[in-house]
Amino acid sequence: MSAGDLIRIFNGGVAIITGGASGIGRGFGEALAARGCEVVLADLQIDLAREAAAGINASGGKATAVEVDVVDREAVVSVVQQTVERCDRLDYMFNNAGIVVFGEASEFEIRDWEQSIDVNLRGVIHGVDAAYRVMLDQGFGHIINTASIAGLMPWPMEIGYSTTKHAVVGLTTSLRAEAACAGVRVSALCPGLVRTPIIHGGKYGRWIRDYPIDKVTEFMESTRPYPLDKFVPLALKQIARNKAIIVIPLMFRVLWRMYRISPLFGIALSRMLFQRMRKELKKFESSQ
Repeated sequence: MSAGDLIRIFNGGVAIITGGASGIGRGFGEALAARGCEVVLADLQIDLAREAAAGINASGGKATAVEVDVVDREAVVSVVQQTVERCDRLDYMFNNAGIVVFGEASEFEIRDWEQSIDVNLRGVIHGVDAAYRVMLDQGFGHIINTASIAGLMPWPMEIGYSTTKHAVVGLTTSLRAEAACAGVRVSALCPGLVRTPIIHGGKYGRWIRDYPIDKVTEFMESTRPYPLDKFVPLALKQIARNKAIIVIPLMFRVLWRMYRISPLFGIALSRMLFQRMRKELKKFESSQ
Protein backbone atom coordinates (compact mmCIF):
# COMPACT_ATOMS: atom_id res chain seq x y z
CA MET A 1 0.00 0.00 0.00
CA SER A 2 1.33 3.41 -0.88
CA ALA A 3 1.32 6.23 1.65
CA GLY A 4 -0.95 8.19 -0.69
CA ASP A 5 -3.80 5.70 -0.48
CA LEU A 6 -7.04 7.07 0.94
CA ILE A 7 -10.35 5.57 1.95
CA ARG A 8 -12.66 4.84 -0.97
CA ILE A 9 -16.24 6.04 -0.59
CA PHE A 10 -17.61 3.37 -1.46
CA ASN A 11 -16.63 2.51 -5.04
CA GLY A 12 -13.48 0.39 -5.16
CA GLY A 13 -13.46 -0.06 -1.39
CA VAL A 14 -13.32 -3.24 0.70
CA ALA A 15 -15.71 -3.85 3.59
CA ILE A 16 -16.07 -6.56 6.21
CA ILE A 17 -19.53 -6.84 7.76
CA THR A 18 -20.07 -9.03 10.80
CA GLY A 19 -23.64 -10.22 11.11
CA GLY A 20 -23.73 -9.82 7.34
CA ALA A 21 -26.10 -12.72 6.62
CA SER A 22 -29.35 -11.00 7.54
CA GLY A 23 -31.01 -7.79 8.69
CA ILE A 24 -29.02 -4.58 8.72
CA GLY A 25 -25.76 -6.39 7.92
CA ARG A 26 -27.17 -8.01 4.81
CA GLY A 27 -28.76 -4.71 3.79
CA PHE A 28 -25.39 -2.99 4.06
CA GLY A 29 -23.69 -5.76 2.09
CA GLU A 30 -26.12 -5.53 -0.81
CA ALA A 31 -26.11 -1.71 -0.87
CA LEU A 32 -22.32 -1.41 -0.62
CA ALA A 33 -21.80 -3.96 -3.38
CA ALA A 34 -24.21 -2.04 -5.58
CA ARG A 35 -22.03 1.02 -4.97
CA GLY A 36 -18.90 -0.79 -6.16
CA CYS A 37 -17.55 -2.03 -2.83
CA GLU A 38 -16.20 -5.55 -2.37
CA VAL A 39 -17.91 -7.03 0.69
CA VAL A 40 -17.09 -9.85 3.08
CA LEU A 41 -20.20 -11.17 4.84
CA ALA A 42 -18.97 -12.65 8.11
CA ASP A 43 -21.59 -14.55 10.09
CA LEU A 44 -22.31 -17.69 12.09
CA GLN A 45 -25.30 -18.24 9.80
CA ILE A 46 -23.06 -19.40 6.97
CA ASP A 47 -25.82 -20.77 4.74
CA LEU A 48 -27.64 -17.42 4.83
CA ALA A 49 -24.36 -15.59 4.30
CA ARG A 50 -23.59 -17.71 1.23
CA GLU A 51 -27.08 -17.10 -0.10
CA ALA A 52 -26.62 -13.34 0.33
CA ALA A 53 -23.18 -13.40 -1.28
CA ALA A 54 -24.49 -15.45 -4.21
CA GLY A 55 -27.25 -12.93 -4.78
CA ILE A 56 -24.76 -10.06 -4.76
CA ASN A 57 -22.42 -11.82 -7.18
CA ALA A 58 -25.30 -12.72 -9.49
CA SER A 59 -26.24 -9.03 -9.59
CA GLY A 60 -22.77 -8.03 -10.72
CA GLY A 61 -21.33 -7.19 -7.32
CA LYS A 62 -18.44 -8.80 -5.49
CA ALA A 63 -19.05 -10.65 -2.22
CA THR A 64 -17.56 -13.44 -0.13
CA ALA A 65 -19.23 -15.33 2.70
CA VAL A 66 -17.15 -16.35 5.71
CA GLU A 67 -18.27 -18.29 8.77
CA VAL A 68 -17.17 -16.52 11.94
CA ASP A 69 -18.20 -16.27 15.57
CA VAL A 70 -17.38 -12.76 16.78
CA VAL A 71 -16.93 -14.10 20.31
CA ASP A 72 -13.84 -15.91 19.00
CA ARG A 73 -11.14 -13.24 18.75
CA GLU A 74 -8.79 -15.36 16.66
CA ALA A 75 -11.53 -16.05 14.13
CA VAL A 76 -12.21 -12.32 13.73
CA VAL A 77 -8.50 -11.54 13.39
CA SER A 78 -8.21 -14.27 10.76
CA VAL A 79 -11.05 -12.81 8.66
CA VAL A 80 -9.45 -9.37 8.75
CA GLN A 81 -5.96 -10.66 7.93
CA GLN A 82 -7.16 -12.87 5.08
CA THR A 83 -9.19 -10.01 3.60
CA VAL A 84 -6.25 -7.61 3.71
CA GLU A 85 -3.88 -10.21 2.23
CA ARG A 86 -6.30 -10.83 -0.63
CA CYS A 87 -7.43 -7.24 -1.30
CA ASP A 88 -4.36 -5.32 -0.06
CA ARG A 89 -6.58 -2.89 1.87
CA LEU A 90 -9.51 -2.57 4.28
CA ASP A 91 -11.69 0.50 3.90
CA TYR A 92 -14.60 -0.42 6.18
CA MET A 93 -15.11 -2.61 9.21
CA PHE A 94 -18.78 -2.94 10.18
CA ASN A 95 -18.97 -4.46 13.65
CA ASN A 96 -22.63 -5.24 13.30
CA ALA A 97 -23.27 -8.70 14.79
CA GLY A 98 -25.53 -8.57 17.81
CA ILE A 99 -28.25 -10.25 19.82
CA VAL A 100 -31.15 -9.14 22.01
CA VAL A 101 -32.49 -10.91 25.07
CA PHE A 102 -35.96 -9.53 25.75
CA GLY A 103 -37.41 -9.56 29.26
CA GLU A 104 -37.56 -7.79 32.60
CA ALA A 105 -34.35 -7.35 34.57
CA SER A 106 -35.75 -9.49 37.38
CA GLU A 107 -36.03 -12.41 34.95
CA PHE A 108 -32.45 -12.25 33.71
CA GLU A 109 -30.08 -15.05 34.62
CA ILE A 110 -26.32 -14.69 34.53
CA ARG A 111 -26.16 -16.57 31.21
CA ASP A 112 -28.38 -13.89 29.66
CA TRP A 113 -25.98 -11.17 30.81
CA GLU A 114 -22.94 -13.14 29.69
CA GLN A 115 -24.34 -13.87 26.23
CA SER A 116 -25.21 -10.21 25.72
CA ILE A 117 -21.75 -9.07 26.81
CA ASP A 118 -19.93 -11.73 24.79
CA VAL A 119 -21.64 -10.96 21.47
CA ASN A 120 -22.59 -7.30 21.70
CA LEU A 121 -19.51 -5.95 23.46
CA ARG A 122 -16.66 -8.44 23.19
CA GLY A 123 -17.62 -9.10 19.58
CA VAL A 124 -17.27 -5.40 18.78
CA ILE A 125 -14.00 -5.17 20.71
CA HIS A 126 -12.59 -8.08 18.70
CA GLY A 127 -13.54 -6.41 15.43
CA VAL A 128 -12.14 -3.07 16.50
CA ASP A 129 -8.90 -4.60 17.75
CA ALA A 130 -8.31 -6.52 14.51
CA ALA A 131 -9.29 -3.77 12.07
CA TYR A 132 -7.84 -0.74 13.87
CA ARG A 133 -4.29 -2.08 13.74
CA VAL A 134 -4.58 -2.58 9.97
CA MET A 135 -6.08 0.87 9.45
CA LEU A 136 -3.39 2.55 11.52
CA ASP A 137 -0.76 0.87 9.39
CA GLN A 138 -2.37 1.85 6.08
CA GLY A 139 -3.29 5.35 7.28
CA PHE A 140 -7.01 5.22 6.46
CA GLY A 141 -10.20 3.31 7.12
CA HIS A 142 -13.59 3.59 8.75
CA ILE A 143 -14.85 1.49 11.66
CA ILE A 144 -18.63 1.47 12.09
CA ASN A 145 -19.90 -0.06 15.33
CA THR A 146 -23.60 -0.88 15.45
CA ALA A 147 -24.99 0.31 18.75
CA SER A 148 -28.63 1.35 19.13
CA ILE A 149 -30.92 4.08 20.39
CA ALA A 150 -30.84 1.82 23.46
CA GLY A 151 -27.18 2.77 23.75
CA LEU A 152 -28.04 6.45 24.06
CA MET A 153 -31.00 6.47 26.43
CA PRO A 154 -32.84 4.11 28.79
CA TRP A 155 -34.61 1.22 27.10
CA PRO A 156 -36.61 -1.22 29.26
CA MET A 157 -37.20 -4.90 28.52
CA GLU A 158 -33.74 -5.01 26.87
CA ILE A 159 -31.50 -4.28 29.84
CA GLY A 160 -28.58 -6.49 28.76
CA TYR A 161 -28.78 -5.11 25.25
CA SER A 162 -28.98 -1.52 26.49
CA THR A 163 -26.03 -2.06 28.84
CA THR A 164 -23.78 -3.36 26.09
CA LYS A 165 -24.89 -0.79 23.52
CA HIS A 166 -24.11 2.06 25.93
CA ALA A 167 -20.64 0.54 26.24
CA VAL A 168 -20.31 0.34 22.44
CA VAL A 169 -21.14 4.05 22.13
CA GLY A 170 -18.51 4.88 24.76
CA LEU A 171 -15.92 2.71 23.03
CA THR A 172 -16.70 4.27 19.66
CA THR A 173 -16.61 7.94 20.67
CA SER A 174 -13.45 7.46 22.71
CA LEU A 175 -11.70 5.65 19.87
CA ARG A 176 -12.88 8.30 17.40
CA ALA A 177 -11.02 10.96 19.40
CA GLU A 178 -7.80 8.94 19.23
CA ALA A 179 -8.16 7.62 15.69
CA ALA A 180 -8.74 11.00 14.03
CA CYS A 181 -5.06 11.85 14.51
CA ALA A 182 -4.13 8.80 12.40
CA GLY A 183 -6.65 9.41 9.61
CA VAL A 184 -8.98 6.63 10.74
CA ARG A 185 -12.71 7.28 11.03
CA VAL A 186 -14.94 5.74 13.70
CA SER A 187 -18.74 6.00 13.90
CA ALA A 188 -21.48 4.65 16.14
CA LEU A 189 -24.59 3.55 14.29
CA CYS A 190 -27.61 3.89 16.57
CA PRO A 191 -30.77 2.63 14.87
CA GLY A 192 -34.20 3.05 16.31
CA LEU A 193 -36.58 0.16 15.76
CA VAL A 194 -35.84 -1.21 12.27
CA ARG A 195 -37.72 -4.06 10.63
CA THR A 196 -35.25 -6.95 10.80
CA PRO A 197 -35.62 -10.61 11.83
CA ILE A 198 -34.23 -9.91 15.30
CA ILE A 199 -37.31 -7.95 16.45
CA HIS A 200 -39.56 -10.97 15.94
CA GLY A 201 -37.69 -13.27 18.28
CA GLY A 202 -35.77 -16.43 17.47
CA LYS A 203 -32.20 -17.39 18.21
CA TYR A 204 -30.75 -13.86 18.05
CA GLY A 205 -33.78 -11.98 19.35
CA ARG A 206 -34.63 -14.27 22.23
CA TRP A 207 -37.46 -13.69 24.70
CA ILE A 208 -36.88 -15.06 28.19
CA ARG A 209 -40.52 -16.07 28.42
CA ASP A 210 -41.97 -18.40 25.82
CA TYR A 211 -44.44 -16.08 24.12
CA PRO A 212 -46.24 -17.15 20.92
CA ILE A 213 -44.18 -15.93 17.96
CA ASP A 214 -47.27 -14.67 16.12
CA LYS A 215 -48.25 -12.52 19.10
CA VAL A 216 -44.74 -11.13 19.46
CA THR A 217 -44.65 -10.31 15.75
CA GLU A 218 -48.04 -8.61 15.95
CA PHE A 219 -46.93 -6.51 18.91
CA MET A 220 -43.61 -5.50 17.36
CA GLU A 221 -45.28 -4.58 14.08
CA SER A 222 -47.73 -2.37 16.01
CA THR A 223 -44.75 -0.15 16.93
CA ARG A 224 -44.21 0.53 13.20
CA PRO A 225 -40.58 -0.51 12.75
CA TYR A 226 -38.68 1.50 10.15
CA PRO A 227 -38.29 -0.22 6.76
CA LEU A 228 -34.81 -1.64 6.19
CA ASP A 229 -34.71 -0.47 2.57
CA LYS A 230 -35.13 3.12 3.76
CA PHE A 231 -32.74 2.80 6.69
CA VAL A 232 -29.71 1.50 4.77
CA PRO A 233 -29.26 4.34 2.23
CA LEU A 234 -29.77 6.97 4.92
CA ALA A 235 -27.17 5.27 7.13
CA LEU A 236 -24.66 4.97 4.27
CA LYS A 237 -25.08 8.66 3.48
CA GLN A 238 -24.19 9.55 7.09
CA ILE A 239 -21.27 7.12 7.08
CA ALA A 240 -19.92 8.75 3.92
CA ARG A 241 -20.10 12.08 5.73
CA ASN A 242 -18.15 10.60 8.66
CA LYS A 243 -20.80 11.36 11.26
CA ALA A 244 -19.78 10.42 14.80
CA ILE A 245 -23.18 9.20 16.03
CA ILE A 246 -25.79 8.18 13.49
CA VAL A 247 -29.38 7.97 14.73
CA ILE A 248 -32.07 6.86 12.27
CA PRO A 249 -35.01 7.39 11.87
CA LEU A 250 -35.72 11.03 12.68
CA MET A 251 -38.22 10.31 15.45
CA PHE A 252 -35.55 8.56 17.50
CA ARG A 253 -33.07 11.37 16.88
CA VAL A 254 -35.64 13.76 18.34
CA LEU A 255 -36.14 11.49 21.37
CA TRP A 256 -32.38 11.35 21.92
CA ARG A 257 -32.08 15.13 21.77
CA MET A 258 -34.92 15.53 24.25
CA TYR A 259 -33.24 13.04 26.58
CA ARG A 260 -29.98 14.99 26.40
CA ILE A 261 -31.85 18.14 27.41
CA SER A 262 -33.81 16.42 30.17
CA PRO A 263 -32.68 12.97 31.35
CA LEU A 264 -35.64 12.87 33.73
CA PHE A 265 -37.98 13.16 30.75
CA GLY A 266 -36.23 10.26 29.04
CA ILE A 267 -36.50 8.05 32.12
CA ALA A 268 -40.19 8.93 32.51
CA LEU A 269 -40.80 8.09 28.86
CA SER A 270 -38.99 4.77 29.27
CA ARG A 271 -41.10 3.99 32.32
CA MET A 272 -44.26 4.57 30.28
CA LEU A 273 -42.89 2.31 27.54
CA PHE A 274 -42.11 -0.39 30.09
CA GLN A 275 -45.63 -0.23 31.54
CA ARG A 276 -47.17 -0.48 28.08
CA MET A 277 -45.03 -3.45 27.10
CA ARG A 278 -45.74 -5.21 30.38
CA LYS A 279 -49.48 -4.74 29.86
CA GLU A 280 -49.36 -6.12 26.31
CA LEU A 281 -47.23 -9.09 27.31
CA LYS A 282 -49.64 -9.97 30.11
CA LYS A 283 -52.31 -10.41 27.43
CA PHE A 284 -50.13 -13.05 25.76
CA GLU A 285 -49.83 -14.96 29.02
CA SER A 286 -53.58 -14.93 29.65
CA SER A 287 -54.27 -16.18 26.10
CA GLN A 288 -52.03 -19.26 26.51
